[in-house]
Amino acid sequence: MEDLRYPIGNFEFKPFSNNIKNEWLLEMKKLPNDLELSTRDLNKAQLDTPYREGGWSVLQVVHHLADSHMNAFVVFKLALTEDLPTIKDYSEHDWSFTADVLQTPIHVSITLLDTLHQRWTSLLASLTDAQWQRKFFHPTHNIEISLWDFFAVYTWHGKHHIAHIENLKKREGWQGK
Repeated sequence: MEDLRYPIGNFEFKPFSNNIKNEWLLEMKKLPNDLELSTRDLNKAQLDTPYREGGWSVLQVVHHLADSHMNAFVVFKLALTEDLPTIKDYSEHDWSFTADVLQTPIHVSITLLDTLHQRWTSLLASLTDAQWQRKFFHPTHNIEISLWDFFAVYTWHGKHHIAHIENLKKREGWQGK
């Protein structure tokens, strides 16, 4: 039986390589367009549909991507400019129920992601091999995380949530409508 929580499988770390880095940079660059295509022509009822029982609605997933990726961009900047900064965690669940999420059209977050990813991929493309190994401290998990591993997480993260939307569309028969 398909696990609706992890439609592309669980996240897996990969060792640094320039080939993987270049592949992931392309994926990060095209994520906003992929998200726009995935949500194109969905009506309000469809946007308000959770991707699984107990999961977020499509609307919440789109806004979550913007919230999460903005936070990740800031973490990158902190880790590049400070020695082992401790990041501030946030409640993704609580953020997904704020008024800006529930009342803002998704195109606002898709546009935000597009411009954010332009800046972010420009920054990522500029990193040296040594900079990819810079770390930050994650207090919730009580671990140090390298920028390379964090990049891996966020490359997976975008594909993971787009797969939630695509799987919902297939299950509900929304394809091509």
